[in-house]
Amino acid sequence: MLITDDFLPVPVPESLSATYLVPMAGLPKVSAKTAVAALTGRLAEPVHGLARQMLESPLMSVDTRPIADFPELPPDLLTAFGATEEQLARLAAATHLVVVQAEYRPGWPPAHEWAARAVAAAVAESVDSDVVDVFGLQFLDPATALRSLPDEQGRIRLVDWVLVPYSSDTEGLWFTTKGLRRFGLLELQTQGVPDHLTRAWGAVMTGAARRLLRDWTDGLTGEEVPAFVQLPVLATVTGHDIAVAYGNPEQHGATAPVLLRLELDPATDPEADSFLSLRPPAGHRGPDGRYYAAACATLFSGIQPDVRYARSADAMSRAVATARAALGDARARFVAGRLPAESQLVVKYGLPGDDGPEYVWAGVTSWETAERIVGVSASDANTDPAVRIGAPVVVDATEVVDWAILDATGVIEGGWTQAVLDSGEPPTP
Repeated sequence: MLITDDFLPVPVPESLSATYLVPMAGLPKVSAKTAVAALTGRLAEPVHGLARQMLESPLMSVDTRPIADFPELPPDLLTAFGATEEQLARLAAATHLVVVQAEYRPGWPPAHEWAARAVAAAVAESVDSDVVDVFGLQFLDPATALRSLPDEQGRIRLVDWVLVPYSSDTEGLWFTTKGLRRFGLLELQTQGVPDHLTRAWGAVMTGAARRLLRDWTDGLTGEEVPAFVQLPVLATVTGHDIAVAYGNPEQHGATAPVLLRLELDPATDPEADSFLSLRPPAGHRGPDGRYYAAACATLFSGIQPDVRYARSADAMSRAVATARAALGDARARFVAGRLPAESQLVVKYGLPGDDGPEYVWAGVTSWETAERIVGVSASDANTDPAVRIGAPVVVDATEVVDWAILDATGVIEGGWTQAVLDSGEPPTP
C-alpha cells in the first residue's frame, strides 16, 4: 500500500449492516413481499428491484418480535432527533416490532441501506405506522422514508442520510457528522468553531461529507474490498458540493473552493468511535476559528446578513426587540413547566438565502442551555431542503426573532412579527 503525505489511508470494514424497526399494535397485515410489491410504479429502479432481490436472499431478514424482547428506545434522544408526540405514542402502544436487517459489502450503491429502508417503509405504510432508523435514532414516516431513496437518475440528498449535530464547550462548537458510517466511512468532526457559524459550518460539514464520500466510494469500485482507501489529505469543498448535498445542484454559486486538512483521530477507548478531523491547512496562522470564519465567508459570499421584511422596518424592528426582550422569560417558563396546559412554545428564526433570510417556525422540544434550542420544524423551508415539517432542527438562540405560545385556538401569547406581517403593526406586549 502506497502511503504519501498527500493521502491518508482510512480502514475499510469488511461488511456493513442496516437495521430499521416498524412498531405496530398486533401482527403485520401483509407480508413484506406483498408490501414491497405494492410500491410498484412508486419506487424508482433499481431500488425497487434491489429490495425484492434482497428479500429473497440471505442478505436480508424480516422478523416480527414482541416489543418486550427489545431494550427500550430512548424517548429523549428520539425527541431530540425529531420524534413527534404522536410517533412516541404509537411506539408506546406497540406490542410488536418488525425488524428489517440487511448486510452488504462497502461500496456504491449502499444496497443494505436502500433495500432495508425501502422494505421497512413498505411495511410501515401497510399498517399506517412509522419507520425507526436505528442508526440515526430517527422516526421517519413512510412517505419521508420513500422520498429519501434514489430517484430515477440514482440521485439522493445526503442530508436525508447524514446529520450534523453539534455541542458547545469552552473552545467553541464541536461539530460531528452522524451517518457516514452507513457507508463504511469514519464520521467527520471539527472542533473550535465560532458560535456565530452554527448554521453555516453545518452546511460546510455536509458539503465536505459529500466530497469525501465520493472519494471514498471511488476507492471501493474494485471486485475485492480493499483494506484501506486513500483519501486526499487536503479536501476541497465548493458551493457545488454543498448544493448537491442538499439536493439543489442548480442553486450553487460560482464560489471559490475551500481547502480543509484531513486528520485521523483514532479512539483511545475500544468502545468509542474514531473520527476524521477537518482542520485548516498546514501553514495557517492564527486560531482555527478564524480560518473557519473565512471559509464560510468564501462559500457563502452571496448571503447578506441584513434582515428583510415585507412591512415597515420600524414596526418590525420594534416587534423583534419586544420578542427578544421576553425570550428569556419564555425559556424560564418552558423549562419550569409553567406554560399553559395543552400549549406549545414555538420560535421563529432565519435561514440564509440569496435574497435575504427566510424566516421559519419551529416547535421547541428541549431548551437545556440558553443559547441552544432543540426542536422540530413547523414548516418546509424554500432555502434549506433539510428543513421540512417534523424534521429535527437546532436553533441558535441569537437567531430567534420571535416566539409564540399556541394552543388549539391559535396564538395565545407572542407572535409580534407575525402581527406586523398581518396588520402592519405589532400587538401590545
